[in-house]
Amino acid sequence: MRAVLLLGLSLLSTLAWGEACVVHSQGQRLEIKVCQQNRSIPPNLFRSGFCQPQLQGQKVEVEFLEQCPIGAFGVCRNATVSGLYRQDIHYYGVASDATYLKPYCEQQSKGVWMSY
Repeated sequence: MRAVLLLGLSLLSTLAWGEACVVHSQGQRLEIKVCQQNRSIPPNLFRSGFCQPQLQGQKVEVEFLEQCPIGAFGVCRNATVSGLYRQDIHYYGVASDATYLKPYCEQQSKGVWMSY
């Protein structure tokens, strides 16, 4: 029981101070920058899986932060990931991409789209 309580407190403390990762990828003609703000993903899974994209033929850099930086043109809030977990996905770069990102956020991820 004590181990379960300590694990629960550890998870809550991690989520309380926040955890985010900025993923910046560059390819021949494509540059993408997103930030994933963790809401309910176990921290080890967030760091080892969700923030480690495998994008073939692209240079990928990942930076871990306490929270996503300002400057996003849109955010998919409370997006469902893998049917179990929640995160906020912040999008940076070309604002016209919202045309495609908003419907995906709302229909596929069951999130709430917010434009900035």
